[in-house]
Amino acid sequence: MTNDTWNWHTWQDLPYLTCSLLEKWPHGFFTRQFSPRSPLELTDVLLAHRATSDPIAPQSPQVYRVKQVHGNIVLLTGEAKPLANPGGDTQAEGGLPEADGLLANEPAEAVWVASADCAPVLIASHVTGKVAAVHSGWRGTAAAIVPKAIARFQQLFPETSLDSMRIAIGPGIAGEVYQVSTEVAAKVCATIAPKSISEDNSILEWALSLPEPPVLPDSEPERLRLDVRRTIAMQLFHMGIEPEQVAIAPYCTYQTPDHFFSYRREHLKQIQWSGIISQ
Repeated sequence: MTNDTWNWHTWQDLPYLTCSLLEKWPHGFFTRQFSPRSPLELTDVLLAHRATSDPIAPQSPQVYRVKQVHGNIVLLTGEAKPLANPGGDTQAEGGLPEADGLLANEPAEAVWVASADCAPVLIASHVTGKVAAVHSGWRGTAAAIVPKAIARFQQLFPETSLDSMRIAIGPGIAGEVYQVSTEVAAKVCATIAPKSISEDNSILEWALSLPEPPVLPDSEPERLRLDVRRTIAMQLFHMGIEPEQVAIAPYCTYQTPDHFFSYRREHLKQIQWSGIISQ
């Protein structure tokens, strides 16, 4: 995995993260301290940060989000409507398209996803300047939503080579504290297992034997610990993405209550936002 650094920044004394892998693009993985600010307001935070170092930073981008449903649909911004309320409140979820990923196909478009324990993934191509934001929990990972987003990049923009991609996987629940059923673990690990292995038990035995396994043993029967973010990275490597093109944030939402909401920890529907602006 890349040694690119994760950096803390503050806005009005509120902390958020960026990744040096995406330093060419205004982006951020925001903390619970920014709640209940909307993507519209957070886009202004990104622009304010970028303006301090880049006088030609994008101005007044269109801002997009979706109604997340734990699937593997990735929409173009042209298939959604920009958020329009200048007061900062996002439009009601009922008026948003259902998806778990957004790909910006024009310059100066901000795409956002919400998460707590699921993985927020920000993607960019240094060839086209295009970006995407993806929400990937275990269901989305089992449905390979992040590889699907990369594939849609290449389908729509043929000049987007795999080696041009940069992928930052933000704070999410760490494998050592994320207990799931063996059935769930097998569904997720099936996306990275050799095609010659099809039985759940065989898939899990294979996954547990890896040097950096995406699953860990659990003391309870029929349970394992699942590393969703490690699995996403392995899916990308199987596509041909190199480890130096991928960064995983060294922060667990469950184990970092000062900065991040965690549904597993709090059992409340509270979210933090992650977003990126296209060039």
